Amino acid sequence: MKTLKTASFIITAISLFGTVSGQAFAEGDPVAGAKVFKKCVSCHNVVGKSKVGPALNGVIGRTAGTGEGFKYSKAMIAAGEAGMVWDDATLSAYLANPRKAIKGNKMAFIGLKKPEDQANVIAYIKAESE
Repeated sequence: MKTLKTASFIITAISLFGTVSGQAFAEGDPVAGAKVFKKCVSCHNVVGKSKVGPALNGVIGRTAGTGEGFKYSKAMIAAGEAGMVWDDATLSAYLANPRKAIKGNKMAFIGLKKPEDQANVIAYIKAESE
């Protein structure tokens, strides 16, 4: 139950964050994003099978914790069950600080602190997912 309450709080916070600053993250440069994504490739593929982390093809619009071929943490599954869907705002907040965004998730990465890096990675994921 504690995980579900935490997930609900996180989703609310991310939603508010997206409402306030979603426009800032709406567009990015996929070419620049490919360069930033090099920090991610040891654990993630955009297209292909999951590695240490889930494959990210089609992540935009997907409910958190529901991608096929990956065993998600209880925290990530709870976030999805609470209604979290990956969009620009939720991904930006998660990429900024994964451990803070969803406490108890498996991702050990410290995060992308620059908003432009977050936007560019999201643009890259979108471009590669088409």
